[in-house]
Amino acid sequence: MPQHVCKGAQLVCTFGSKPSALEVLPLNKMKTSNQFAANIMDNKPMVNIQPFGPCKSMANPAVASATAAATAAAQGVFTLTPMPCVPVFPAPWVPGAPTVMLANMPVLNNTSKLMCAYAGVVSIVSPGQVTEMVP
Repeated sequence: MPQHVCKGAQLVCTFGSKPSALEVLPLNKMKTSNQFAANIMDNKPMVNIQPFGPCKSMANPAVASATAAATAAAQGVFTLTPMPCVPVFPAPWVPGAPTVMLANMPVLNNTSKLMCAYAGVVSIVSPGQVTEMVP
C-alpha cells in the first residue's frame, strides 16, 4: 500500500551513483511522522533533490562529451566517463496521490516517479516515515 512521503525520504536515480535524500521546505506547514510532508511539486534540483553522485547517462551532454573524449584517447575503445550529476526535472513527480491534496497539489507517495531530462528515473526507496497510509 502506498505511503506518504516526507522530508528525509531516500531517493535513487537509474543513472546516478549514490542515493539522495528529499528535502521538503516548510512552505505547506503539514507534517507526517513529525517531518514536513511532500507534494508532487517538491521536485526542484538543488532545493528538494540533491545530485546523485556521478551521472552515467549518455543523454547527459557532460557525460557524452567526456565519454567521446575518453573513447578517442583510448583509440576507439568505448570508455564511459561518468560526470557530476546536475539533475533537470521538466515535470513534477507522477502520479502522486490524486485523492489527497496538499497546497492544492497531490500528495507525494512512495510509488511516484520523477523523470530527469537526461533519461534517468528517480524512485523513492524509503518514504521517510512508515506510520501513515495513503487511501
